[in-house]
Amino acid sequence: MRVSTGQIYNQTASNILQKQSETNKVLDQLMTGKRVNTSGDDPVASIGIDNLNQRNALVDQYVKNIEYTKNRLGVTEGKISSTESLLNSMREDLQRGANGSLATNERQMVAEDMKNSLNELMSIANSQDESGHYLFGGTQVNTIPFAFDANGSAVYSGDSGVRNSVVSSDVLIAANAPGDSVFMNAPNPLGDYGVNYLPSQQGDFTVESAKISNTATHVSGQYTFNFVDNAGVTDLQVVDPTGTTTTFANYDPSTPVTVNGLEVKLDGKPVAGDSITLEPQETVSILDSMNDAIAFLEDPDAVSTPQNKSKLAQLLNNIDSGQNQVSTARSTAGNSLKSLENLTSTHEDEKVINSSALSLLEDLDYSKAVTDYKQHELALDAVSSAFSKVGNMSLFNYI
Repeated sequence: MRVSTGQIYNQTASNILQKQSETNKVLDQLMTGKRVNTSGDDPVASIGIDNLNQRNALVDQYVKNIEYTKNRLGVTEGKISSTESLLNSMREDLQRGANGSLATNERQMVAEDMKNSLNELMSIANSQDESGHYLFGGTQVNTIPFAFDANGSAVYSGDSGVRNSVVSSDVLIAANAPGDSVFMNAPNPLGDYGVNYLPSQQGDFTVESAKISNTATHVSGQYTFNFVDNAGVTDLQVVDPTGTTTTFANYDPSTPVTVNGLEVKLDGKPVAGDSITLEPQETVSILDSMNDAIAFLEDPDAVSTPQNKSKLAQLLNNIDSGQNQVSTARSTAGNSLKSLENLTSTHEDEKVINSSALSLLEDLDYSKAVTDYKQHELALDAVSSAFSKVGNMSLFNYI
């Protein structure tokens, strides 16, 4: 078989290029420290490497979300903690101001202190973050959330929206605490109705509970409780929202009464001539409670009338409910922070595992790579040398 000179040159050049390619491949591996630099180096390993890199990128995003959420919740938890301390101080001021031994001007000084504390409380409720967004506005971060209206009632302009952060696969954690869940919607300690004690009150009593016991028969609206004299005993007449009067003869305060599915229990002893009204009220606001406490202390007859004594007991109950709500909000934020710490550790462990797997798939065995490089270099030199000698061969060299 005849082999042309052109064929010899083409085949030898192809071999040289192949050896050069193999040598360069190993040289690239030595330079990068990676066994797999392209999918062609190891298609199966390349798929695994891509999956692990994608997973690591996702974990990195989770970690960023966690850091953002931790910062937000850390600030929120700190503000709520300050609120707790402030509320404790204000409650103590109320009890101190309600001391019957204080003079009117001394009680007024306590009220002024509470006003300053209430302003501070409102400032906390309207706190902003470093971007100027309101912490306790829900999703309405650009609107000031809390204010008092012309009637002195707290108004919430935010919403109940929660801004969730994705901190792990299928795991969402709230990065904020809506203001209504912290400062506004504490459970009514009486149940479903609030009480209004009237100036005509002479008996020493308070409403212990006012709960809807039967929703099917309940008629919502204002109920008036009139205590009337009946031949030396006290009867209770309850006027419901429709104007219907129900009479409980020889009323025993220790026994609850039920009208239209509304069960009411009193603590103490009303006397004939006393009256109270009850209206639907599911929640109480700590802001309103503290504002009412200030108004209570500013009343010259703050602790000298049966009405105000009953109002004070109710105020303290409302404040306690508001404080419990604030403490619950702080616990929720604290538990979320703890969960974020645990998730951070989990993600760090996952990154370690993924990095180990990546190392097994793509990291270079330097000793083997150096050996391979030497072998390819030697083969390339041999092919090049042989080609050079064969290319210079001529019949004239042997004549």
